[in-house]
Amino acid sequence: MFTGIIEDIGVVQHIEKELDNIHITMSSNFTSELKIDQSVSHNGVCLTVVKIDGDNYMVTAIEETLNKTNLNTLKVNDSVNLERGMKLHDRLDGHIVQGHVDQTAICKSVEETSGSWVFTFEYDKSLNNITIEKGSITVNGVSLTVVNSKENSFSVAIIPYTYEHTNFKDFKIGTVVNLEFDVVGKYVKKLFSLNL
Repeated sequence: MFTGIIEDIGVVQHIEKELDNIHITMSSNFTSELKIDQSVSHNGVCLTVVKIDGDNYMVTAIEETLNKTNLNTLKVNDSVNLERGMKLHDRLDGHIVQGHVDQTAICKSVEETSGSWVFTFEYDKSLNNITIEKGSITVNGVSLTVVNSKENSFSVAIIPYTYEHTNFKDFKIGTVVNLEFDVVGKYVKKLFSLNL
């Protein structure tokens, strides 16, 4: 379980393909605090630490994960938003994030305003995911508030701190991002579809 508050921007050091999986070696400021079998969110994807070597650690993404996320587009030296699992006694500063990406989206516009940025994303509506105005959304692991919610697109407003301390500063038109829709909204949608 995560909060969507990014702790660090990791850097991809090495990518190794093995059958349908990829092993991703990352560097991070908190590598020395990690343990084998610990969960870490990578651009919003919950992955398990399988190896630690000095300042680097390794995680493995399986085919299912690669098919539903942007991890298959990673290259060496790419920046990745990182967050360790939440502690039960900590404040929940973002919202409840599971680290289970629902689908990807494409950045359609980046608008710099007076002191902030507005990013607009478009996603495939055939998967029946929804956003609501002022609801929660997770973009590449970052907990954000939806503005301008539409049938298959939405925008988010990014403050300077978030821009500088996440990989949002690398986004441009066409960037593929991971989306995790609000878990409460997913349950409500499912209940309505059952016609109870």
